[in-house]
Amino acid sequence: MNYIFYDFETTGRNSNWDQILQVGAIFTDSNFKEIDKIEARTALKPGQIPYPKAILVNKSSINNLTHSNLSNFQFVNLIYEKFKSWGPAIYIGYNSINFDEEFLRKSLFKNLIDPYITVTNGNKRADLLNILTTNYIFEPNIIKIPKNEKNRPIFKLDKVAPYNEIVFNAHDAIGDTEATIKLSYILSNKNPELWKSSLFTAKKEDANILLEKEKIICITETFYGKTIPYVISLLCYHPVYKTAICFDLKHDPNEYINLTKETLKHFINKSPKILRTVKTNKSPIILGKNYISSLNEYAHISYDELNNRAMIINSHKEFKKNVEQILLYEAEEKQSNMPQEDLYFEETIYKSFSSNYEKIIMQEFHNAEWPEKLKIADKFKENKNFYFAEKIIYEENPNILSKETFNKINRSIANQIFSSNNENWNTIPNAYKEIDDLREEYDKANDKKTLLFLDQLNNLIENIEKKFQDA
Repeated sequence: MNYIFYDFETTGRNSNWDQILQVGAIFTDSNFKEIDKIEARTALKPGQIPYPKAILVNKSSINNLTHSNLSNFQFVNLIYEKFKSWGPAIYIGYNSINFDEEFLRKSLFKNLIDPYITVTNGNKRADLLNILTTNYIFEPNIIKIPKNEKNRPIFKLDKVAPYNEIVFNAHDAIGDTEATIKLSYILSNKNPELWKSSLFTAKKEDANILLEKEKIICITETFYGKTIPYVISLLCYHPVYKTAICFDLKHDPNEYINLTKETLKHFINKSPKILRTVKTNKSPIILGKNYISSLNEYAHISYDELNNRAMIINSHKEFKKNVEQILLYEAEEKQSNMPQEDLYFEETIYKSFSSNYEKIIMQEFHNAEWPEKLKIADKFKENKNFYFAEKIIYEENPNILSKETFNKINRSIANQIFSSNNENWNTIPNAYKEIDDLREEYDKANDKKTLLFLDQLNNLIENIEKKFQDA
């Protein structure tokens, strides 16, 4: 199967509110030979306040931030159309499932495009960071991993790639993509079994099938930079979240299967955990029983004993039922205790899915010329889609909006960016403070070039402030 390697540079880390600024993506065959590529930039959307530190990291110039031949709407559509033309394929990035993919999904969502392109129509997804951390547990010498002063491995791409003699332009979208391809090539050649296993579960359904078929499997989980292996057996699926709930075979199930629900609930929530959650929709790396022998954590348990424990787990239906009921109760309790705050439409991607009718109107909206888009927007029955349609027109062709609608959107943006509260999005007061803090840091280092750039960035924020101060 072909691969789509990709990376984004953004204005910050919040995928609901920050913006993709640059895309770098390379389409390859299964031998990593380049077939096609895309590299593009867009400027800041109206009222988008970038995080200064993020801009320093991804090295966007003020000109990059203010001038582009692609608007955000055109930019997102370009990414979608190019990715769509390359499929079906396996999407691979570096920390992409938790970062880049969330930006991709929410950018498509806010531009009235199907956000699930990487997991539909035969597409799959994987994450090289997860593959490398797993490889480090079982085959630590295949990819050289640098360590910090505490002798802990560092898995940041800008550290790992140079440590493996890969020369690239770090924190540049196409540069990071090229480094990801080169690391993938090394790993796939030196550890083809792990590479193949990692991609086998790049689709939720395949991961579920493997968990159900193999009674004993290995997984790894990463907590605060530390990766830990587990030998587990599938117990059930979460009654609400549909994740795979597995029993850690380090524990003897005989100590738990006959407990009352109340006592069992205590042990389920006690550390060390007897249950492990496998998110099969996030391309987990699931390895076979032949990897067990290399795990010191399970060396004191024979394979026969592990197999016996797995058989107990799979045959004890009452234990499974009790666990499901405990998980259901805890999920319902958690949901009832959550603060009933109104979400902004930008934050609702996983709260509801658009109907087929809405999807048809979305397509009409994209196909129409700008004057017609305004009329088509009125066809939306879901408030969030009407909101996004108006926002797109405001950003792309505001002259066709009524004065009332234009002023309404202007005021909304102004209220957000001038807020003095601790918001989920960046604000003008927060941006000024961050610039001041960075000035102090770089002044001590006598870094005049960065200090000059911070002055320019400060001027950019001032210009945005002036634009919206009368709204």
